[in-house]
Amino acid sequence: DKAHLLLRSYLTDRTQQCQENGVVSSEHKVKCGVPQRSISGPLFFLIYINDLSECLNRTKPRLFADDTNLTASGGTINDVENAVNSDLENLRMWLNANKLSLNIAKTEFMLTGSRSLVHTVSDSNLNIMIENRPIKQVKECKTLG
Repeated sequence: DKAHLLLRSYLTDRTQQCQENGVVSSEHKVKCGVPQRSISGPLFFLIYINDLSECLNRTKPRLFADDTNLTASGGTINDVENAVNSDLENLRMWLNANKLSLNIAKTEFMLTGSRSLVHTVSDSNLNIMIENRPIKQVKECKTLG
């Protein structure tokens, strides 16, 4: 079928090269992914990650482009910590299975609630981890979308 052939030709037999300080690298074959800066690239990415939310059992995801936010609530701060850490492990496994990676350096968590609650919890030792690495706690963050 023509649509299948068109899509296949769009995604296979591609090469890429980089340029830095006027020096151009040799071409390298691209084995996976969608063409960067393409009109249809974001759509293909969204189709690819469409089932991401299915791996999250205890948090609620919000996705915008390639930015994902997880929201959790619970009766105690330990409930929230356990929920987030459990789903971060689920997310890690989903990413590995789908040959994607998480930029842990850009990953942060933030507490929301009353000032007294946030202050009390901020003073406690909250351990949000992924791949046995602690996630940085912030007081504010930017949300895309």
